[in-house]
Amino acid sequence: MALDRTFFSDNRKKFADLLPDNRAVFLFAGEAKKMSGDTDYRFLPDRNFYYMTGLERAGLVLVITKKDGAFTEKLYAPAHDKLKERWGGKRPDFEALTAVSGIEDIRSDEAFEEDAKAEAKDSSTKIAVDGGSIMDAPREFTDMISTLGVKPESISSLITDMRMVKSEDELSCIREAAKITEEALDELKKYVKPGVTEYELYTRLEFELARRGSMLNAFETIVSCGSNVFYLHHADPEMSGDGVAQEGGAIQIDVGARYKGYCADISRVFFVGSPADDDRRVLLLGIIKRLRQAAFAFIAPGRTFAQLNSQMYDICGKWLAAQGLIPDNFCVGDVQKYYWHNTSHYLGLDVHDVGPKDRAFAAGNCLAVEPGIYIPEWGIGFRIEDDVVVTSGGCELLSSGTDELEGIIAN
Repeated sequence: MALDRTFFSDNRKKFADLLPDNRAVFLFAGEAKKMSGDTDYRFLPDRNFYYMTGLERAGLVLVITKKDGAFTEKLYAPAHDKLKERWGGKRPDFEALTAVSGIEDIRSDEAFEEDAKAEAKDSSTKIAVDGGSIMDAPREFTDMISTLGVKPESISSLITDMRMVKSEDELSCIREAAKITEEALDELKKYVKPGVTEYELYTRLEFELARRGSMLNAFETIVSCGSNVFYLHHADPEMSGDGVAQEGGAIQIDVGARYKGYCADISRVFFVGSPADDDRRVLLLGIIKRLRQAAFAFIAPGRTFAQLNSQMYDICGKWLAAQGLIPDNFCVGDVQKYYWHNTSHYLGLDVHDVGPKDRAFAAGNCLAVEPGIYIPEWGIGFRIEDDVVVTSGGCELLSSGTDELEGIIAN
């Protein structure tokens, strides 16, 4: 299972079909980000650039032109430099870039500026960039050609529409990312016991993901014990205090592997020690399971995130009222005191993938589904999250969907 050059070539052809005529589109891999004076963070290319090329090197530029209905493509890349490779690591040669991307016309990046300016000066062609990119390169390019009196268009929405509907190859990658994630979680459970720290669990989980091939995960791994569960993105694991697992407590895990560029997003909760009959952890698990099943049953083409949240608020609100936490004649604001985050988001090349939040679901959309309730008065709160794809008749799990109590208790 892999995304081969045909996948990326087909994406470029589909994009060219959507592109208005007489356009030259410049897409940038982007640049490595500085971590310190002479050290960079591990590089992750702009996701739209990756979607079009499969390439993961900094400094690359893809140019797609459509003139009089004809589509051409070329890539600019750093040429081999033995001294730079000595200090910065291997650089793939042009043949290797072609093998991954399917792009035959590859040129030295030293020719890029002159070629780009010549394209910008051609009055018969409009220049376009990815205006939604988080990289600096598109803005620097825009500044450069603005000196020629040219203001580029943004084509972000065209690629967004393409990325929102996942192919079978993409779904296979997300399934594999989920499989890696859940295998790592299964290994992690062996280490859950009273006295274990968030830091120990965090490093074990990172190791289990890395040894399965996920060196750069979908997002910063979250391991939360005790009151730290009330910080939804608790990404700095602690070695003492609230960061130590206690008998009768719960540990929230939120983690996602990345496979071939595609993300999983999975949350699990572990109970430390067997629960008593009146254990509020089990009570909370019961309503979370109800919310999950209702969400999976509700998601279908034509439905929206707002409608999904409304369903969850109604179910959750009635339960909260039955616990005496909010009034019987509750409003959404009452429910949101305990139901803190949205139920779902898009998933794909980004963990919070591209797509308008108000657009109705369509077959091929991938979603992470994560109902969660947090009750400070009880000292407990958690979410359980799985990944799905919208189908013609509803939705289908891409991860296991496990939420049974026997899999949650860690003795």
